[in-house]
Amino acid sequence: MTDNKKVWFITGAGRGMGVDFAKAALAEGYQVVATGRNTDRVVKALGENEDLLIVKLDVTKPSDAEAAVKLAVDRFGGIDVLVNNAGSFYGGYFEELTQEQIERQISTNLYGPMNVTRAVLPLMRKARSGHIISISSLAGLAGFEYTTAYAASKFGLEGWMESLRYDVAPFGINTTIVNPGFFRTELLEPESTFWAERAIDDYAERNPQFRAFFQDKKGKQEGDPAKLVKALIAIASQEEPPLRWIAGSDAIAGAEQKVAELQQQINAYRDLSTSLAY
Repeated sequence: MTDNKKVWFITGAGRGMGVDFAKAALAEGYQVVATGRNTDRVVKALGENEDLLIVKLDVTKPSDAEAAVKLAVDRFGGIDVLVNNAGSFYGGYFEELTQEQIERQISTNLYGPMNVTRAVLPLMRKARSGHIISISSLAGLAGFEYTTAYAASKFGLEGWMESLRYDVAPFGINTTIVNPGFFRTELLEPESTFWAERAIDDYAERNPQFRAFFQDKKGKQEGDPAKLVKALIAIASQEEPPLRWIAGSDAIAGAEQKVAELQQQINAYRDLSTSLAY
């Protein structure tokens, strides 16, 4: 694999930002493995290209991940960049979300990237190179009302990725967490968005307000996904890519607010915290 023919393996490539990732990588002259649960949709979105391999992949199934990686190796010889992009959004108050809904949220947004990365890592270790990019969210840095399940899955993703960095750095493998704000992806479309199934009277007044907030955001998000993807392609070509990239002015504002809150809490209880030594 020559440098300009790096192999990108992208999950959730049938719609939204995954399509943008695949198109941008192909435009740069890379070879692309575009995966999705519905391969017909991926084909319709991306068409045909000699540098493109379309593979069926449900990220919640480890066997799917292993089979997809094998097909990628058979076709292109290896994988240089993994983009864990596939995801979903379960909105609602914690008590109104069922246990099954929370498990599905975490299965897709946390276990899914783990499944695919576990299948890819042996290749990268053998090559002593590679780059694992996981798409998180501002909700992976800060919790927000109505996003308990989603934030839990993204906080988990971030803890895993931050720790994975130390596991794989000795093998020349880089990791990057991407924290986008609101971008005009298809995350808030019906196929990716699910609402709490229970209804509790105490939440009845706030429920429609927050559901309307997310529904109204659909198609009106501040960020341009094409610009995000172009920037990420550039970041991935760096010799030392960032461990974390906070993408979008709204994401930066949210991250800065989180940092300020942490500092305030540290300062408020500094004396008590430092008094705990023997």
